[in-house]
Amino acid sequence: MRTAYRALASLIALAVVLQVASIALAGFTIAGDAEDGVTIGADYSNFGQSYHSIAGTAIGLVALVFLIVSFLTDVPRGRMLAAIVLGLVVVQFLLAVVSFGLPALGVLHGINGLAIAGVAGAASRRASTTTPAATSV
Repeated sequence: MRTAYRALASLIALAVVLQVASIALAGFTIAGDAEDGVTIGADYSNFGQSYHSIAGTAIGLVALVFLIVSFLTDVPRGRMLAAIVLGLVVVQFLLAVVSFGLPALGVLHGINGLAIAGVAGAASRRASTTTPAATSV
């Protein structure tokens, strides 16, 4: 189960990196389309935006599975780190929803995304180390 824990934590961190890339793609696509005379309105969408939305939902589901797996492993502070990741993902969703009405909060959405990647990365590293009980055998 430690391997599953580490894999899920790593997957979340990688997924956040892809989220950053997809929203950058979305922004540059919007700028390019606007420069080309495309009307950017409520019905406008591009691949980066669509991917960002769908992948964000997937990260939420993986974070929930990650928390469940954390109860089945002996990773030191593993449950706490998984709970923090899930909590940050919930905050991320709320920031996304609120940011459509108050765009300046989008800055916090970006910063919180990096926090998710950081905590998930720390959880993955923690799962990579051996426990004191395992070394005394």
